[in-house]
Amino acid sequence: MQLLERKRHKVTISITSLIDVVLLLLIFFMLTTSFVEQPGMKLDLPETKSSQGEKNTELEITVTEDNEIFVNTEATDITGLEEKIRAIADKMTEKSLVLRADKSVQHGTVVQIMDIARSCGVQKIIIASEQAK
Repeated sequence: MQLLERKRHKVTISITSLIDVVLLLLIFFMLTTSFVEQPGMKLDLPETKSSQGEKNTELEITVTEDNEIFVNTEATDITGLEEKIRAIADKMTEKSLVLRADKSVQHGTVVQIMDIARSCGVQKIIIASEQAK
């Protein structure tokens, strides 16, 4: 007695459509991704041999070489600095500040800004620097 042999169909997966979908997703993400850039000010940060990365905070003060002061991206002067810091710090859970000062800025200006921040309730001040090459 001869048994009937079943014909087996070879199963294949067409990955052409999968590749199309992946490429479309790649193009979509490339076009819709926004890159975080620093504000349009040139800073020459001090260099350090050992630096430690910190997470971004909601409050960042930038002092340019011309002694222009920016709270996040909004320009201010030393007299209006306290009220801007206080307005932002009151909404923050972790009261920390990133201070980015050009290395040509006078030490007294940086200390004055740190003192104003401490009086507004900022508990942690992070001074930004660049890794030495």
